[in-house]
Amino acid sequence: MVESSKISSARTYQTASDIQGPLVFVEKTRDVGFAEIVKIVGADGTERTGQVLEVSENMAVIQVFEGTRGLDVSKDTRVRFLGETIKIALSNDILGRVFSGKGDPIDGGPAIVPDDYWDITGSPINPYARQYPREFIQTGISVIDGMNTLVRGQKLPLFSGSGLPHNLVAAQIARQAKVLGEEEEFAVIFCAMGITAEEARFFRNDFERSGALERVVLFLNLADDPAVERLITPRFALTAAEYLAYEHDYQMLVILTDLTNYAEALREISAAREEVPGRRGYPGYLYSDLATIYERAGRIIGRRGTITQMPILTMPSDDKTHPVPDLTGYITEGQMILDRGLHRKGLFPPLDPLPSLSRLMKEAIGKGYTHESHREVSDSNYAGYAEGRNIRDLVAVVGEEALTPRDRKYLEFADAFEQKMINQGFEDRAIEDTLTIMWDLLAILPERELKRCKPDTIQKWHPSYRTEAIVPQLEKE
Repeated sequence: MVESSKISSARTYQTASDIQGPLVFVEKTRDVGFAEIVKIVGADGTERTGQVLEVSENMAVIQVFEGTRGLDVSKDTRVRFLGETIKIALSNDILGRVFSGKGDPIDGGPAIVPDDYWDITGSPINPYARQYPREFIQTGISVIDGMNTLVRGQKLPLFSGSGLPHNLVAAQIARQAKVLGEEEEFAVIFCAMGITAEEARFFRNDFERSGALERVVLFLNLADDPAVERLITPRFALTAAEYLAYEHDYQMLVILTDLTNYAEALREISAAREEVPGRRGYPGYLYSDLATIYERAGRIIGRRGTITQMPILTMPSDDKTHPVPDLTGYITEGQMILDRGLHRKGLFPPLDPLPSLSRLMKEAIGKGYTHESHREVSDSNYAGYAEGRNIRDLVAVVGEEALTPRDRKYLEFADAFEQKMINQGFEDRAIEDTLTIMWDLLAILPERELKRCKPDTIQKWHPSYRTEAIVPQLEKE
C-alpha cells in the first residue's frame, strides 16, 4: 500500500558507507528529504524498502523495513531515493480486510483500488478546530461502561502485565463496541504490533467467527517481522482511521496493542543510531514520539466522524512507573488497569475499577447520554467496593469475628461486586443491564450508607422503590 508515483525524480547512489542493525548510512547525498522513501537493491538483486531517518549535509541515514541481512557496503549496493514519503492507498473497501504492518493485504483478497493516497505521517489537528470529546461508546464491558466510561474522541489506554488476558479483552471490545441512539456508521481499526503468529490467528479467527470482521480493519505486525516495521504500523492504522472518519463520517475506535513493543522498537533504532539514552535506555524523545500517535485521536468541529483510541500496553514487572505507561498517562485521558490479583481469582475480565480512571466520563453520562442516575450509582458502587476491599485487609489482621454488622455488609458487597459486576465473562452487556446490576448491588447496603446518591434518586431507582425499568435516556436536553 506504499504509493511512490514520482519515480522520475529518483536519484540513485552507490555510496553506502556503513550498516548498523536496520540502518544504512549513505554518503555524498544531495537534496534528500526527511521521511523520504528509499529503494535499496543489494548485490543479489533483492529490492528492499526504507525510509530516510536522518539527513545531514552529505549523509543520509536510512531505516530498512525488511532488515539489512545480506546487504553490504560495496558499490554493487544501489540506493535510490524516490522523492516521496510513505502513503497508504485508501478506499471504503479496506473495511473487513487484513493488512501486514507495512500496509500490504495478507488476507488473500485483491489489492485495494484506491480512491485516494494519504501520507501516513498525518497532520496535527489545530487545537482551535478540536471539539470537546462527548457521547458514550458502549463496549459491553460493565466495569468500563458503568464506572470508567469510554467517550467519543477520547484516548483511554489499557494497562496490563505479562501473562494477563489483555488480548482477550481487546478482541472483546473490538467485537462489542457500538454507539447508541443515532444512525451512525461505526468501525474498528485493530492494530497489533509485535504479536506472535498464534495471536494473529486468534484475532483473525475471532473476528471472522463472530462476524465482526466486516466492520474491522486489521493491521498485523508479527514478532518475527523487522522491528523497524513496528514504527510505521500504527501510523498506517491511524491514517486509515482518519480517512474513514473524516471522508466517510465513521465513528472510529482504534485499538493499538502492544505499545510497549512499539517503544522497544524505538529504543532499538535509537541504540543503532548511537543516540544518548534516556530513562531505561529509551530515547529522550519517547514522550513526543508517543504523542504523535495518541494525539491523532479526537473530534474536529464541523466533521461528523470521530476517532477514539484504546492503546494497550504491558507494564514490565507490573511497574506503573515504567517510562512507557508513565509517559502514556501524561498524554492520555485516564487508564484502565488489568489486575493480577483479580486474574488469579479466575475473574474475567480482570479490570480493577479502583485504580482505573476515565477523566472524560462526566462528559458522556447522565440524561441525554446514558441515564440520569449513572453518576450517582457509579460513585456509590466505587465507594462501596473500596470500603469492602479495605475491610478485607482488616480481616487479615483482626479476623472476621471482630467485624461489625456494617463491616460484614461491605464485605458481602465487595464479594458480590466482583462476581456480578467484574466477572461477566464474554457476555455483551447493554448499558441498561450494567446500570441495573449496579443498583441491585447497592441494595446489599443499608440506604443510610448510600451517601453519594441524592434521596430523590434513591426513591426513584433503588430496587426497593423502582417501578420502571432502567433504559438509556438518549434524548438530548
